[in-house]
Amino acid sequence: MTTVRIPLLALALLFSVQGFAATAAQTAQQEKMKTCNTEATTKTLKGDERKAFMSKCLSAGSDAKAMTPQQEKMKTCNADATAKALKGDERKAFMSTCLKK
Repeated sequence: MTTVRIPLLALALLFSVQGFAATAAQTAQQEKMKTCNTEATTKTLKGDERKAFMSKCLSAGSDAKAMTPQQEKMKTCNADATAKALKGDERKAFMSTCLKK
């Protein structure tokens, strides 16, 4: 009986590891979708222009290393500050507050 349990345990472990990897990849894709959507909204893109942007954004960097959450946050805050046309001390204050969220 012990020879049957070991392969079953190994098989169960394999499936749980594969499930975790799939979940991590899905989460990364969801984050990328969220970031691209935020950028498209910040740029006030609509219709075909938005579709083209989203397609390019979602496919960009698929070969490159993904951005860290902090890099994504910096990019989003920077895009928001640019959209609000903030400059100088106003921009610095906005960026500081935005990055702390």
